[in-house]
Amino acid sequence: MASSEIDQKFLGKLAKAVENDNPLLASVLFRILGLSINLSNQLIKARKQRRQDASQAAAALDLTCHIVWLSREGLVLLQQYVLPMVGNYVELKVLAYKLRASFYHIFVLFHNTPAVSTMGVNTPESQSTSTVPGLPSRVDKGKGVARDDDDENTPKGGPVGPPPGFGPTPPTAFLLKPGDYLPEAHQYFREAVHLADELLWGSHSLRLSVKTEYAAFLYECVHDADGSRKIAKDTIAEVYEATEGIDNDMFNDACELVTVLGKMMKRGLGSSNNTPRSKAQGSSSGTGTGTGTTQGTQGATGTPAEGGNAPAGMI
Repeated sequence: MASSEIDQKFLGKLAKAVENDNPLLASVLFRILGLSINLSNQLIKARKQRRQDASQAAAALDLTCHIVWLSREGLVLLQQYVLPMVGNYVELKVLAYKLRASFYHIFVLFHNTPAVSTMGVNTPESQSTSTVPGLPSRVDKGKGVARDDDDENTPKGGPVGPPPGFGPTPPTAFLLKPGDYLPEAHQYFREAVHLADELLWGSHSLRLSVKTEYAAFLYECVHDADGSRKIAKDTIAEVYEATEGIDNDMFNDACELVTVLGKMMKRGLGSSNNTPRSKAQGSSSGTGTGTGTTQGTQGATGTPAEGGNAPAGMI
């Protein structure tokens, strides 16, 4: 993801490489790197708070807002200053396209309407609007006694729902326009994967980062487990078929990402006969990635291992 250690390595290395030729571009890349490091810490906290109780709701909401804000600021810098200036660079062009998809990946996880993952915050307001047919609409807390809202002694009025056509808005709506970011994110991942396939060799760690995060995106957002596993399997095959030489640092990164991809190949298998199937855009035949991890491990939903940076494209 935009918070992955491998992406951060390339941000720093490429910013330094263009510093003499394009100081403005280098400056923006360093700013995005700073946002990425901050975002990594916030995403680790978000994973730890996924099973929060009611007492943690306020802290989780603050954290979600912080994550969305950092991602929005990173995307603005990327779109305004980086993407227009990457035409003559190979690795930087792939990284820029990958980061754009990564920021949208975060929007889908934490800000999407309708929600497609459990990473976002369930606010008390959203919880109070859910009802179960056949159960009393209001219950005295701790007593289990139903209260009849139609009782003549019950005060009328109080909170009302939004007017028709205006559904409940996410708590981060003041930061970013609510909406369905899934189609845009999917399209940006396809573009990043196509560019990585075209410009980078099979064992290049940046190419692996792109495809690892795409595989994670398919699994946790598109809910296409078959497509995610296929991408992981095909990417590992590409690594072993690659004949180009790589330095020790890139070799170590590639080994970590191959380990992650190997675990992605097994996600969703054996636990149930009802494997999630594709819900959108025929992604099972595409190529893509999820996210590499700094510790070489990640959860079943693509979240980073505790105590490390976020994986190369997952949270």
